[in-house]
Amino acid sequence: MNYLVIVRHGLTEWTGRFTGWTDIDLAPSGIEMTKKYAKRIKEKGIVFDLAYSSVLKRAYKTIEIVLATIGQKVSIIKDWHLNERHYGALQTLSKPEMVKKYGEEQVNLWRRSYDVAPPKVDEKDPRHPINDPLYKDVPRKLLPAGESLKDTYNRVVPYFKNEIEKKLAEGKNILLSSHHNALRAIVKYLDNIDDKAVVSLNIPYCIPLIYEYENGIKVNKYYLASDKEVKSIITSIKNQTKA
Repeated sequence: MNYLVIVRHGLTEWTGRFTGWTDIDLAPSGIEMTKKYAKRIKEKGIVFDLAYSSVLKRAYKTIEIVLATIGQKVSIIKDWHLNERHYGALQTLSKPEMVKKYGEEQVNLWRRSYDVAPPKVDEKDPRHPINDPLYKDVPRKLLPAGESLKDTYNRVVPYFKNEIEKKLAEGKNILLSSHHNALRAIVKYLDNIDDKAVVSLNIPYCIPLIYEYENGIKVNKYYLASDKEVKSIITSIKNQTKA
């Protein structure tokens, strides 16, 4: 048996904002929470062959903290295809402020619909990734100005299939840290969740999500936490973003 272990990055100082591709660091509470749940991976005894993350520091620092906590050293592959959803003209803005300006229904449509994208940024806007040196080697036409969850799925899942799933089929143990919408896209694919149901899918910060494989076939899925604990973290973060 081999494993895919998914860890959503820890809390950042921008909880409550449309962070997207903005390269915000982990908050101290996010670091401590990551260490807490990484210890459960150590107790599980999984030895990793490879690790994957986005190019955003909140994801790859989460991987680094997990590996340091469990005492393992493996190659970390960072790729922009695993980035968070790009929130276009909403990026960097406060979610509660946007609710006041546009109304809760419109903001929820941007946040929680499957195929509705937020207003896009133009190429002169500093929030457009063509203006970020991180993406200087990425063809301009591939860089998004704003994405729906469907757009995010179409960016993330082909990379997951071509890179990560192939390694799982080879029997490798993989550690993956990414972002809420990128991980929702991957879980949608792995669990065959339909377009309507995925909009209500929530993935908690830091709690390891385990997929077990045998001969390249997914056979089991579970969190390294009780259902009550998972629900508690999801609820607490929802309340923070409404503050």
